[in-house]
Formats: sequence, C-alpha cells, structure tokens
Amino acid sequence: MGAKQHFFTIAGGKYRGKKMPLPVSETTRPTKSIIRGSVFDTLQYEIVDTYFVEVFGGSGSMGLEALSRGAKEVWFFERDKSTLRQLESNCATLDSRHTHVSGGDSFVLYPALAERLANEQKKAFIYFDPPFSIREGMEDIYERVTALIENTPAEVVHKIIVEHMHSVDFPERIGPFIKEKRKKFGKTALSYYRVA
Repeated sequence: MGAKQHFFTIAGGKYRGKKMPLPVSETTRPTKSIIRGSVFDTLQYEIVDTYFVEVFGGSGSMGLEALSRGAKEVWFFERDKSTLRQLESNCATLDSRHTHVSGGDSFVLYPALAERLANEQKKAFIYFDPPFSIREGMEDIYERVTALIENTPAEVVHKIIVEHMHSVDFPERIGPFIKEKRKKFGKTALSYYRVA
C-alpha cells in the first residue's frame, strides 16, 4: 500500500478552488489553510503585481496562493528531492511561466536571489516556513533563519513573514527590520516584519 495522497486547495484569486497534491514526504509540514488564509487576508491587494519568495518551498502552497491572488512572479527553494519533484509538478500545472523552482539549500540559494532582486530593483514578500526546531538536526534552524533575515537587503523587502513554533519568540528587531505583529494559531505562530 502506497501512502495516501493529500491535497491543498487554493483559497482565492484566479485559481481559486484548484486542488494541488501535497508531497508524500516525512520532511514536509504543509502550511495549514487557516494560516494561509490569515496571511492573505492580511496582505490582501498588496500582493498584486509584486514578487513573492517561498524560502522553504515544500508543496508551494503559499507561493501558489500568492500567484493566484495576483503576484507577478514567485520563487521557491526546496532541498528534499521527492518534495522538489511534487513542487515542480504543482508549478508546471498551475503556471510554469511565472514560477521559478530551484532545488538545493535555501541558506545558499536565497541570499543569491535576494542580491539579484536588489540588482534588478525588485521588491518581494518573503515567506520563511523552516522545519520546526524540534526536528532532529534542526535545533539551530531559527538562529540560522534570523541570520538570513538580518542579511537581506532592506530595499528588496515589502514584508517578511516567518511561520514558526508558537513557543519561540522571534526578536522585535532583526537587522533593518522591525516586528509589526505576531499571530498565534495553536502550536504555530506568524511573525510579520517590515523595514524599520
């Protein structure tokens, strides 16, 4: 018996109602629809004609929702090979022209993209949903994500959003960014940052 296939549904915009397969993977924890809904209720029309980066791609549920709601282009990074295949398939199904998927380490790939966006004078919404720090080998993941944020050029940022364990408090200020708000959903929280 193979693992049962699960799906996420795009909640709004031009692809609303479209079901996309989730990766059959032990390493991926999909963003719950309530969290996805909350993020896009917060961003609303700000997302139209902007760029969106999903730093830890997974199924691509956040970036594909952004695309559906009017984002111009979306970038994803994913290290896990089977998850990457599903992410590539999801992007190809929905819109291969405006999605960019890179396989590899987000901690290497994201800074290079941030630099490129700065050179091209593009601003993006940047979504960080790293593996929870309770996973083996991920104990320092939040420190590493904080360092990534700190080194992000301020001129490329519309907003930075971090999905994390609610028991973890992200700093009020990270480099050039200040925390705008924090929202809690069960065991998960979202921290929103903007340029100070």
